[in-house]
Amino acid sequence: MTYFRRHGAQITYIILSIVGVAISIYLTIAHYGNVPVVCSTSGVINCERVLSSSYSLVPGTSIPISVPGLLWFLVSGALAFTAWKIRPEARSLKIAEPIWFGTGVLTALYLVYAELVYLHNICAWCTVLHIIMLVMFLVAVFQLMQPHADDEEYYEEDDEGDEAVISQVSKRSY
Repeated sequence: MTYFRRHGAQITYIILSIVGVAISIYLTIAHYGNVPVVCSTSGVINCERVLSSSYSLVPGTSIPISVPGLLWFLVSGALAFTAWKIRPEARSLKIAEPIWFGTGVLTALYLVYAELVYLHNICAWCTVLHIIMLVMFLVAVFQLMQPHADDEEYYEEDDEGDEAVISQVSKRSY
């Protein structure tokens, strides 16, 4: 349980990043292959309308927005892996994560605004990616707000051999 307390957020980010990479690759292949995506084409949810609009491209280019999204998820996964396996003691990485994830959420907010206000349609695949970004951001903020537990002294064994958290929150300097 202690392992998951310490590294669960990083594992969650990696899993969500893999899902984000997979969806981004799918949308990029659909764009360059000129194939329709598996999604509704009528009503409010209309992926084809959203993905064929000018808002689906990086401004001033013919690059689909899924390519920077793919890069964002790759960086997110690399950041999480680094914070989990390479430098788990580095508090700066845990601070960088909500900042990085926040950039994704801000971009997603702009894209949702464009979908709702200008296109009057929503892309289901895009919405899944936006939700993943939001979840990653919220978990990162929650993790950042937790007591700093990088020292072994933060944990102690209880009578049954399970590790329990010592309430040293009052000893922390804020």
